[in-house]
Amino acid sequence: MRFDYLIDKILKEDFKKEPFKHIYIEDFFEEEDFNSIVNNPEITLEKCSSDEELFNKMFDNNYKVISFPGCTTDYKEYIKKHSANEPLTSHTATESAGVVLRLYPKNKTLIELSEFLLSKDFNNAIAEKFGLEYENCDIDGGIQKYLDGYEISPHPDIRLKAATFMVNINPDQKSENLNHHTHYLKFKPEFEYVKNFWAGNPNADRQWVPWDWCTTEFLQKKNNSIVIFSPDNDTIHGVKTNYDHLSTQRTQLYGNLWYKSSNTTYSPSWEQLLIKDFSSKKHNHPNKTLETFKRLLKKSVEIFSKKDLNIGDRKH
Repeated sequence: MRFDYLIDKILKEDFKKEPFKHIYIEDFFEEEDFNSIVNNPEITLEKCSSDEELFNKMFDNNYKVISFPGCTTDYKEYIKKHSANEPLTSHTATESAGVVLRLYPKNKTLIELSEFLLSKDFNNAIAEKFGLEYENCDIDGGIQKYLDGYEISPHPDIRLKAATFMVNINPDQKSENLNHHTHYLKFKPEFEYVKNFWAGNPNADRQWVPWDWCTTEFLQKKNNSIVIFSPDNDTIHGVKTNYDHLSTQRTQLYGNLWYKSSNTTYSPSWEQLLIKDFSSKKHNHPNKTLETFKRLLKKSVEIFSKKDLNIGDRKH
């Protein structure tokens, strides 16, 4: 296939260890291939004068609204609120929500690219690189645009996800200066107990946390770059967009390997995992007197139980 050389790049690339184990490759596509992608009319949409015009243009080009974290599928409500600068949120740890649309291409090059992203050869290479059993996974992915307001606060991904990749294919030459890129983060020292709680409680699914619990260590701004990782308790990443999507749109190749099943039985929210200082009126900082308790959590023992947290069976 035309894009098979990308498989060799992935298999030969060394892992980077900060802020967590991942693969990062710049100039992922050869220049000719990359230009044929980002200069394609289905990717480089003409400038619009309103949100409504933008959606109509995307629909005309065979983009479809999809269900996606940090987003709403009610694009009419989104248009109404976004045009009026009214907040639209999807989670207690975020301040905004957007819309994600996936392209079902008609162009030959983009059809070939989409088929490659979903191919066994490509996804098996990712599985092999990260020591996963491809046959035990399902795959999904495609070409996507993320509109203004799209936000996912820091999170490591749920346990059902085996691997994920993101390739920047932004059509705007100045895209690196726009505020819509993926952050790769670490917990601040006072919140590392959350990571250790997840490590010590494999039946507890991992959830989103507030931005101020973490620090950004790397921002994936480079166009034609790919990040790939296998989710673990430390693979913290997030996105918070604030840009003019009428001129250009954040555009990615995005995909996942999903385990066919998960052993999670409960999913504690960040509010339930927060160790609060009840002497404070704001109740939003860990209590320094609970350092001993945190050290116990660092030993990855199961201090919390489902009963202790009073959590019902639920997933997010």
